[in-house]
Amino acid sequence: MDDHRVFFLCLCLMIAHSDTVEESQEPLSWMENLETMSRSRNVTSLRGQQKKSRKIFLKEVSKDLDLNKRNQEMWMSGVERLIRGLECSLLNTSFEGKNLTLQTHSIQTLAFKLGCDFTGLALSSATLERVPQASVPHAMQFPAELTQNACRTRPRELRLICIYFFTDYFFQSINSSLLNNYVLGAQLSHGHVNNLSEPINISFWHNRSLEGYTATCVFWKEGASKDHWGVWSPEGCRTEQPSPSQVLCRCNHLSYFAVLMQLSPAPIPAELLAPLTYISLGGCSISVVASLLTILLHFQARKQGDSTTHIHMNLHASVLLLNVAFLLSPVLARAGAACTALAAILHFALLSCLTWMAIEGFNLHLLLVRVYNIYIRRYMLKLCAVGWGVPALLVLLLLVDQNSVYGPHTIPLFDSRGNGTGFQNNSICWVRSPWVHNILVMGYGGLTSLFNLVVLAWALRAVCRLRAQEKVPGTRACRDSVTVLGLTMLLGTTWALAFFSFGVFLLPQLFLFTVFNSLYGFFLFLWFCSQRCRSEAEVEAEMEAFSSSQTMP
Repeated sequence: MDDHRVFFLCLCLMIAHSDTVEESQEPLSWMENLETMSRSRNVTSLRGQQKKSRKIFLKEVSKDLDLNKRNQEMWMSGVERLIRGLECSLLNTSFEGKNLTLQTHSIQTLAFKLGCDFTGLALSSATLERVPQASVPHAMQFPAELTQNACRTRPRELRLICIYFFTDYFFQSINSSLLNNYVLGAQLSHGHVNNLSEPINISFWHNRSLEGYTATCVFWKEGASKDHWGVWSPEGCRTEQPSPSQVLCRCNHLSYFAVLMQLSPAPIPAELLAPLTYISLGGCSISVVASLLTILLHFQARKQGDSTTHIHMNLHASVLLLNVAFLLSPVLARAGAACTALAAILHFALLSCLTWMAIEGFNLHLLLVRVYNIYIRRYMLKLCAVGWGVPALLVLLLLVDQNSVYGPHTIPLFDSRGNGTGFQNNSICWVRSPWVHNILVMGYGGLTSLFNLVVLAWALRAVCRLRAQEKVPGTRACRDSVTVLGLTMLLGTTWALAFFSFGVFLLPQLFLFTVFNSLYGFFLFLWFCSQRCRSEAEVEAEMEAFSSSQTMP
């Protein structure tokens, strides 16, 4: 009888073990499906079309575009479904012991049973079974805070899963290149993990030179792109490089992580970050106070003023908005949606400032060319529509078309005093799209600077003609020359320094651009004061002349 009980017990254990093994193999089937998908997807090649005649090829292009679009949508849906299935099976599978490890050619998965007494976990590829596709090491370190929120609501056994993709095939994004093509992901059962006070450390080792590149730690933000099932975003992550062969990501949430590689032809020396930051903060703060004081003095005077004065005040308002948004930009770099909104406001303020600079040049051109006949119906209304409306329209179109244009922007830094490899990137809320930056920042600013330089040349030519006339005193002509030169230099010329950020010009350009343009509002304030003193002196001189004429017999 005892022998039968022992046999029955052994049989039950064998059946239970068999069921556990079968359940643990379910995630493996999802991994194999992903592997099969990556190998079997047919990529359209132009070489196959070369055998066809040009006429037939051109006729089939439109059909192929529609077909490729449908195939792309089906592929994205399939990738997301398979990855979600793999995550769900890992979270619900049964296995013996405290952990489970499965792997295929380019995917490795790990599952851990955690309790509320979790004290942290460190994972390294050196202690795990090697994956054929993984050629360089990697590591992840989880803090004890990871399970606190889940245990606070309802204590239970938790499951931590890690999914390592050693290919970027399933996370394709526009113009993205990943370090080692590694994507390391982690997820905790029973809720999302974010806003950790102690970050999760993800280390990527490499055997390549990062010179000329900006390495940025990013995570896969699902649903943020129309063309893919996600997009890479640096929100909540900080990038460091402790050694020449390691990139360390410190992130405050769980997701799929990678290191995004972007070309960076002119990184900023890390030792210049502190002085440039102090200059920017001091100069922008002074400009904010100066712009506010100018606007208050204008309203305090209670004068109607002409169109030129109104243009000056609109320029001051745009400079004030630009400086305030710039000062807040580094503070909100990790604020998610707030950073996106601030980046859009900063871009709008810059475009408005550049537009009002061009309007100043246009108005100066009218004063020099048309002199007295410069009446234009609803002149200021039209100028405000251009100065404020055009930048607002451009920014709104960008927000509607692509919601990932604005956000945290990484400024590349390198240590030129050491071996040139250690760096820690700095982030601000700014334009993230390269083509938007090239067209609607550099291109827009370049056209403004070029236009004002042409106006400057025209103004100097007009003043030289006045100096050549005998009836114009030399002192008056010199004063007019200084006036025109000072006005036009303040209305966009110094912004042309942005186009000299290369080679030997980089360091002088950084300091000159930072000093002149951070104090731009203060220079405008000095111009306002000089014009006010000049107008008061002219009024006083006219009054004295009138009094003298009245006292003469």
